Amino acid sequence: MKYNKKDGLSYEIRPANEQDALELSHVRWQIDGETDYLDREQGEDYLDEAGFKERIRQDKVTINHLFLVAEVDGQIVGFSRCEGSHLKRLSHRVTFGVCVLKSYWGYEIGKNLLGESIRWAKSQQLKKMTLQVLEKNEKALKLYENKGFVVEGVLKDDKLLSDGHYYNTLLMSKFL
Repeated sequence: MKYNKKDGLSYEIRPANEQDALELSHVRWQIDGETDYLDREQGEDYLDEAGFKERIRQDKVTINHLFLVAEVDGQIVGFSRCEGSHLKRLSHRVTFGVCVLKSYWGYEIGKNLLGESIRWAKSQQLKKMTLQVLEKNEKALKLYENKGFVVEGVLKDDKLLSDGHYYNTLLMSKFL
């Protein structure tokens, strides 16, 4: 799907493919160094090209998984994943996560990756989407609330950030 922003930036959101693996590895590494809002610090839990290829392969054949990328001028600037469970009792829901390069924040890329994921989840007749977000990530919280997500729980002092302080993680969900 193509998107245009009023300031002229155009981007495309599409399913990831194995040819994206090397670039995804670089983009994820860069994003991990640009924000404290993710679980990983730069270089932690590094996923190389082979790891991304395997993840993309598995996501394509797993009915309740979705891996999307956002591209600007043929370059990946963000991605999102929905990951479901193979367990029958949990098969009605997926967990959503998103990453966007900092230089592309404010262009609604994360919002549109989420919107595409919600449309897909509904088409798959899933019942629930879940996500985790740091309580101090006010911009993301506003986006999720505007898309109908509600707080279901709080993990107190869940993450230690680079400023030396602990922060709460909010568990959010949307019933489809």
